[in-house]
Amino acid sequence: MKHQYVGDISDYRKYALLRALSWGGANRIGVCWMLTPSDGSADGGKLAYLRQPERYRQFDPQLFDILAHAADEPDRRRLQSIEESGAIAGAAYFNELLPDHTPGRAAFMDRCFSAFERADVVFFDPDNGLETSLPKGRKNSSKYLYLDEVARFYGSGKSMLVYQHFPRVERRAFLASCIERLRSVAPEALIWTFTTAHVAFFLAVHPESPARLAAAANEACGLWDEGFIAGQYVRSTRHGRPIIDSEIRM
Repeated sequence: MKHQYVGDISDYRKYALLRALSWGGANRIGVCWMLTPSDGSADGGKLAYLRQPERYRQFDPQLFDILAHAADEPDRRRLQSIEESGAIAGAAYFNELLPDHTPGRAAFMDRCFSAFERADVVFFDPDNGLETSLPKGRKNSSKYLYLDEVARFYGSGKSMLVYQHFPRVERRAFLASCIERLRSVAPEALIWTFTTAHVAFFLAVHPESPARLAAAANEACGLWDEGFIAGQYVRSTRHGRPIIDSEIRM
């Protein structure tokens, strides 16, 4: 995550999903921004939706107004504007800058782990998503979440939501690959996908998590039309392809 992304259309979808999963604060969410420095690019500039309230405000009016206010002035396009707005009820935030180098990253994750001791679900917000072939510790590795880090949080009983940018590949196969990798380090997790035009979110619910988290995920699948966020429960995989249901009954 970068400050320059605050308020863009993907940000709107992200917070709408987090608000739905929090269930008004009943599910305690820890937000790990995985903050990286601005890269000077134009990324994060997709703000035109804020000038179309008749089309977009309906999805979450309160959140839309919060983001419109944050995006109105450059100085307000910072993560602190989201944290201080109360947009995600009862959320805790870890907003340190994530370094590339391995020792600094390990210390970052240690502090994050301690900060979210009481969280029901931890949201990881890397710039790009799950690890690829880039080794941890290399330049730009801070843009990824690594599977050993997922395994550590899941092993402690945490459910997780992970941001994933869509690369330029066939999406169905890509989603299946990500799900399989998550399953390899989060065995027995219940998994949902929430997809948008440019990004996906993977929710892995630990079997020891409160039933209300799965209930919130089910409910979120039906909150919006598919042009905003399409939510689906992943029942299993067959030949590398997810088999999905509209909901899971607990």
